[in-house]
Amino acid sequence: MAALRREAFILPGSGGGRFCVVTRPDGEPKGQLLLAPPFAEELNKSRRMLALAAEAFAERGWLVLRIDLFGCGDSAGDFGDAGWGDWLDDLELAHDWLAANAGAPIGVWSLRAGGLLVSDWLARSGRSLPWLAWQPVTNGKQHLQQFLRLKGVSEMLNEADVKETMSTLRAQIAAGQPVEVAGYTLSPALVAGMDAASLSLPPGYAAPVSILELSGQSEPSSSPAVRMLVERTKASGVSVDSAAIQGVSFWQTQEIEVSQPLIDASCAVLGRWAHAH
Repeated sequence: MAALRREAFILPGSGGGRFCVVTRPDGEPKGQLLLAPPFAEELNKSRRMLALAAEAFAERGWLVLRIDLFGCGDSAGDFGDAGWGDWLDDLELAHDWLAANAGAPIGVWSLRAGGLLVSDWLARSGRSLPWLAWQPVTNGKQHLQQFLRLKGVSEMLNEADVKETMSTLRAQIAAGQPVEVAGYTLSPALVAGMDAASLSLPPGYAAPVSILELSGQSEPSSSPAVRMLVERTKASGVSVDSAAIQGVSFWQTQEIEVSQPLIDASCAVLGRWAHAH
Protein backbone atom coordinates (compact mmCIF):
# COMPACT_ATOMS: atom_id res chain seq x y z
CA MET A 1 0.00 0.00 0.00
CA ALA A 2 1.24 3.50 -0.83
CA ALA A 3 2.36 5.69 2.09
CA LEU A 4 -0.62 7.94 2.67
CA ARG A 5 -0.61 10.91 4.99
CA ARG A 6 -3.70 12.03 6.84
CA GLU A 7 -3.55 15.42 8.54
CA ALA A 8 -6.09 17.36 10.56
CA PHE A 9 -6.02 21.14 10.77
CA ILE A 10 -8.17 24.17 11.45
CA LEU A 11 -8.96 26.47 8.57
CA PRO A 12 -9.77 30.03 9.71
CA GLY A 13 -13.26 31.07 8.66
CA SER A 14 -16.06 33.46 9.49
CA GLY A 15 -17.22 32.94 13.07
CA GLY A 16 -14.31 30.63 13.92
CA GLY A 17 -12.26 27.73 12.59
CA ARG A 18 -13.36 24.91 10.31
CA PHE A 19 -12.05 21.45 11.15
CA CYS A 20 -10.52 19.81 8.09
CA VAL A 21 -8.93 16.47 7.29
CA VAL A 22 -6.72 16.13 4.26
CA THR A 23 -5.61 12.74 2.95
CA ARG A 24 -2.50 13.05 0.83
CA PRO A 25 -1.13 10.56 -1.68
CA ASP A 26 2.46 9.38 -1.75
CA GLY A 27 4.13 11.96 -3.98
CA GLU A 28 2.68 14.81 -5.96
CA PRO A 29 -1.10 14.55 -6.40
CA LYS A 30 -2.49 13.98 -9.88
CA GLY A 31 -5.71 15.70 -8.79
CA GLN A 32 -7.59 17.02 -5.76
CA LEU A 33 -11.07 16.34 -4.45
CA LEU A 34 -13.22 18.53 -2.22
CA LEU A 35 -15.95 16.66 -0.36
CA ALA A 36 -19.36 18.28 0.16
CA PRO A 37 -20.85 16.27 3.03
CA PRO A 38 -24.44 15.06 3.53
CA PHE A 39 -26.95 16.65 5.90
CA ALA A 40 -27.34 16.11 9.65
CA GLU A 41 -27.39 12.49 10.86
CA GLU A 42 -26.60 11.14 7.39
CA LEU A 43 -23.10 12.54 7.86
CA ASN A 44 -22.57 10.62 11.09
CA LYS A 45 -23.67 7.39 9.42
CA SER A 46 -21.30 8.01 6.51
CA ARG A 47 -18.06 8.99 8.22
CA ARG A 48 -16.37 5.58 7.98
CA MET A 49 -17.38 5.12 4.36
CA LEU A 50 -16.11 8.60 3.46
CA ALA A 51 -12.82 7.99 5.27
CA LEU A 52 -12.27 4.65 3.49
CA ALA A 53 -13.08 6.21 0.13
CA ALA A 54 -10.69 9.11 0.79
CA GLU A 55 -7.90 6.61 1.49
CA ALA A 56 -8.69 4.65 -1.67
CA PHE A 57 -8.67 7.83 -3.73
CA ALA A 58 -5.36 8.90 -2.18
CA GLU A 59 -3.84 5.50 -2.98
CA ARG A 60 -4.58 6.32 -6.61
CA GLY A 61 -2.85 9.67 -6.41
CA TRP A 62 -5.64 12.01 -5.37
CA LEU A 63 -5.48 14.49 -2.51
CA VAL A 64 -8.81 14.59 -0.67
CA LEU A 65 -10.03 17.41 1.56
CA ARG A 66 -12.93 16.85 3.94
CA ILE A 67 -14.22 19.98 5.66
CA ASP A 68 -16.55 19.99 8.66
CA LEU A 69 -19.04 22.73 7.83
CA PHE A 70 -19.92 25.56 10.23
CA GLY A 71 -21.89 24.28 13.21
CA CYS A 72 -21.52 20.59 12.32
CA GLY A 73 -19.69 19.37 15.40
CA ASP A 74 -15.95 19.75 15.04
CA SER A 75 -15.98 23.23 13.53
CA ALA A 76 -16.94 26.50 15.18
CA GLY A 77 -20.58 27.38 15.82
CA ASP A 78 -23.73 25.53 16.74
CA PHE A 79 -25.85 23.72 14.18
CA GLY A 80 -28.75 26.03 14.98
CA ASP A 81 -26.66 29.06 14.01
CA ALA A 82 -25.75 27.73 10.56
CA GLY A 83 -27.34 29.03 7.39
CA TRP A 84 -27.20 27.61 3.86
CA GLY A 85 -25.04 30.57 2.83
CA ASP A 86 -22.51 29.76 5.59
CA TRP A 87 -22.01 26.30 4.09
CA LEU A 88 -21.62 27.67 0.58
CA ASP A 89 -18.97 30.02 1.96
CA ASP A 90 -17.23 27.03 3.56
CA LEU A 91 -16.99 25.23 0.21
CA GLU A 92 -15.41 28.35 -1.24
CA LEU A 93 -13.00 28.50 1.71
CA ALA A 94 -11.98 24.88 1.21
CA HIS A 95 -11.62 25.31 -2.54
CA ASP A 96 -9.33 28.30 -2.01
CA TRP A 97 -7.17 26.24 0.34
CA LEU A 98 -6.80 23.51 -2.28
CA ALA A 99 -6.02 26.03 -5.00
CA ALA A 100 -3.32 27.60 -2.87
CA ASN A 101 -1.69 24.46 -1.51
CA ALA A 102 -1.28 21.85 -4.22
CA GLY A 103 -1.78 23.21 -7.68
CA ALA A 104 -3.23 20.01 -9.14
CA PRO A 105 -6.64 20.09 -10.87
CA ILE A 106 -9.58 20.27 -8.48
CA GLY A 107 -12.78 18.23 -8.59
CA VAL A 108 -15.73 17.93 -6.22
CA TRP A 109 -17.21 14.89 -4.56
CA SER A 110 -20.59 14.98 -2.87
CA LEU A 111 -22.88 12.69 -0.95
CA ARG A 112 -26.67 13.13 -0.76
CA ALA A 113 -27.59 16.75 0.13
CA GLY A 114 -23.97 17.71 -0.39
CA GLY A 115 -24.92 17.64 -4.06
CA LEU A 116 -27.41 20.46 -3.50
CA LEU A 117 -24.64 22.50 -1.90
CA VAL A 118 -22.30 21.82 -4.83
CA SER A 119 -25.02 22.77 -7.31
CA ASP A 120 -25.66 26.12 -5.61
CA TRP A 121 -21.94 26.77 -5.07
CA LEU A 122 -21.04 26.10 -8.71
CA ALA A 123 -23.83 28.41 -9.85
CA ARG A 124 -22.69 31.14 -7.47
CA SER A 125 -18.99 30.82 -8.28
CA GLY A 126 -19.33 30.22 -12.01
CA ARG A 127 -16.84 27.35 -11.81
CA SER A 128 -16.87 24.21 -13.94
CA LEU A 129 -15.23 21.39 -11.97
CA PRO A 130 -15.37 17.63 -12.51
CA TRP A 131 -18.04 16.32 -10.14
CA LEU A 132 -18.44 12.88 -8.59
CA ALA A 133 -21.93 12.78 -7.07
CA TRP A 134 -22.89 9.92 -4.77
CA GLN A 135 -26.64 9.34 -4.43
CA PRO A 136 -27.49 12.99 -5.03
CA VAL A 137 -30.58 14.60 -3.55
CA THR A 138 -32.21 16.45 -6.42
CA ASN A 139 -34.90 18.42 -4.56
CA GLY A 140 -34.06 20.31 -1.38
CA LYS A 141 -37.64 20.99 -0.34
CA GLN A 142 -38.52 17.32 -0.57
CA HIS A 143 -35.39 16.33 1.36
CA LEU A 144 -36.22 18.80 4.11
CA GLN A 145 -39.79 17.60 4.27
CA GLN A 146 -38.57 14.03 4.83
CA PHE A 147 -36.29 15.28 7.58
CA LEU A 148 -39.10 17.18 9.30
CA ARG A 149 -41.17 14.00 9.35
CA LEU A 150 -38.59 12.49 11.69
CA LYS A 151 -40.06 14.58 14.50
CA GLY A 152 -43.40 12.83 14.18
CA VAL A 153 -41.75 9.42 13.79
CA SER A 154 -39.53 9.92 16.83
CA GLU A 155 -42.56 10.84 18.91
CA MET A 156 -44.41 7.76 17.58
CA LEU A 157 -47.33 9.80 16.33
CA ASN A 158 -50.00 8.46 14.01
CA GLU A 159 -50.18 9.76 10.45
CA ALA A 160 -52.78 12.45 11.24
CA ASP A 161 -50.71 13.79 14.12
CA VAL A 162 -47.57 13.66 12.00
CA LYS A 163 -49.27 15.90 9.44
CA GLU A 164 -50.36 18.31 12.17
CA THR A 165 -46.83 18.37 13.58
CA MET A 166 -45.44 19.07 10.11
CA SER A 167 -47.90 21.92 9.70
CA THR A 168 -46.84 23.35 13.04
CA LEU A 169 -43.16 23.13 12.11
CA ARG A 170 -43.81 24.79 8.77
CA ALA A 171 -45.76 27.57 10.52
CA GLN A 172 -42.85 28.16 12.89
CA ILE A 173 -40.46 28.31 9.94
CA ALA A 174 -42.73 30.70 8.05
CA ALA A 175 -42.75 32.92 11.14
CA GLY A 176 -38.95 33.01 11.08
CA GLN A 177 -38.48 30.77 14.10
CA PRO A 178 -35.94 27.94 14.43
CA VAL A 179 -37.29 24.39 14.76
CA GLU A 180 -35.82 21.35 16.48
CA VAL A 181 -35.96 17.94 14.79
CA ALA A 182 -34.15 14.76 15.83
CA GLY A 183 -31.73 16.70 18.00
CA TYR A 184 -30.86 19.24 15.30
CA THR A 185 -31.98 22.87 15.48
CA LEU A 186 -32.66 24.31 12.04
CA SER A 187 -32.37 28.05 11.57
CA PRO A 188 -34.74 29.89 9.21
CA ALA A 189 -31.73 30.73 7.01
CA LEU A 190 -30.81 27.06 6.68
CA VAL A 191 -34.38 26.02 5.95
CA ALA A 192 -34.83 28.73 3.34
CA GLY A 193 -31.66 27.72 1.53
CA MET A 194 -32.46 24.03 1.46
CA ASP A 195 -36.08 24.66 0.51
CA ALA A 196 -34.92 26.60 -2.54
CA ALA A 197 -32.12 24.23 -3.56
CA SER A 198 -32.53 22.08 -6.65
CA LEU A 199 -29.84 20.01 -8.34
CA SER A 200 -28.86 21.49 -11.67
CA LEU A 201 -25.83 22.71 -13.55
CA PRO A 202 -25.33 26.35 -14.51
CA PRO A 203 -25.46 27.39 -18.19
CA GLY A 204 -22.14 26.87 -19.92
CA TYR A 205 -20.93 24.19 -17.50
CA ALA A 206 -17.97 22.48 -19.14
CA ALA A 207 -16.72 19.64 -16.92
CA PRO A 208 -17.66 15.96 -16.66
CA VAL A 209 -20.22 14.77 -14.11
CA SER A 210 -20.47 11.20 -12.84
CA ILE A 211 -23.42 10.10 -10.71
CA LEU A 212 -23.23 6.86 -8.75
CA GLU A 213 -26.13 5.38 -6.80
CA LEU A 214 -26.58 2.35 -4.58
CA SER A 215 -29.61 0.13 -4.90
CA GLY A 216 -30.84 -2.82 -2.91
CA GLN A 217 -32.37 -4.41 -6.01
CA SER A 218 -30.85 -7.54 -7.52
CA GLU A 219 -30.67 -5.73 -10.85
CA PRO A 220 -29.90 -2.13 -9.78
CA SER A 221 -30.88 0.79 -11.96
CA SER A 222 -30.67 4.55 -11.58
CA SER A 223 -33.50 6.25 -9.71
CA PRO A 224 -36.18 8.09 -11.74
CA ALA A 225 -34.97 11.44 -10.34
CA VAL A 226 -31.40 10.78 -11.51
CA ARG A 227 -32.54 9.50 -14.90
CA MET A 228 -34.48 12.74 -15.42
CA LEU A 229 -31.50 14.77 -14.24
CA VAL A 230 -29.15 12.97 -16.63
CA GLU A 231 -31.49 13.46 -19.60
CA ARG A 232 -31.91 17.16 -18.77
CA THR A 233 -28.19 17.64 -18.27
CA LYS A 234 -27.19 15.86 -21.45
CA ALA A 235 -29.67 18.00 -23.37
CA SER A 236 -27.76 21.07 -22.17
CA GLY A 237 -24.54 19.66 -23.66
CA VAL A 238 -22.84 18.57 -20.44
CA SER A 239 -20.90 15.28 -20.32
CA VAL A 240 -22.70 13.23 -17.68
CA ASP A 241 -22.89 9.53 -16.92
CA SER A 242 -24.61 7.55 -14.22
CA ALA A 243 -24.54 4.06 -12.82
CA ALA A 244 -26.33 2.08 -10.13
CA ILE A 245 -24.50 -0.41 -7.95
CA GLN A 246 -25.98 -3.04 -5.70
CA GLY A 247 -25.51 -2.14 -2.06
CA VAL A 248 -27.07 -0.83 1.14
CA SER A 249 -27.85 2.83 1.81
CA PHE A 250 -25.01 3.28 4.30
CA TRP A 251 -26.04 6.86 5.21
CA GLN A 252 -29.27 5.67 6.82
CA THR A 253 -28.64 2.17 8.16
CA GLN A 254 -28.78 1.42 11.88
CA GLU A 255 -25.32 -0.16 11.84
CA ILE A 256 -22.31 1.43 10.18
CA GLU A 257 -22.05 0.02 6.67
CA VAL A 258 -19.61 0.45 3.81
CA SER A 259 -19.74 -0.31 0.10
CA GLN A 260 -16.47 -1.36 -1.51
CA PRO A 261 -18.10 -1.63 -4.97
CA LEU A 262 -19.07 2.05 -4.77
CA ILE A 263 -15.48 2.97 -3.88
CA ASP A 264 -14.16 0.82 -6.73
CA ALA A 265 -16.54 2.43 -9.22
CA SER A 266 -15.50 5.87 -7.99
CA CYS A 267 -11.82 5.04 -8.44
CA ALA A 268 -12.61 4.12 -12.04
CA VAL A 269 -14.21 7.55 -12.52
CA LEU A 270 -11.15 9.29 -11.08
CA GLY A 271 -8.95 7.21 -13.37
CA ARG A 272 -10.87 8.48 -16.39
CA TRP A 273 -10.57 12.07 -15.18
CA ALA A 274 -6.82 11.71 -14.64
CA HIS A 275 -6.40 10.14 -18.06
CA ALA A 276 -8.28 13.06 -19.65
CA HIS A 277 -5.82 15.61 -18.28
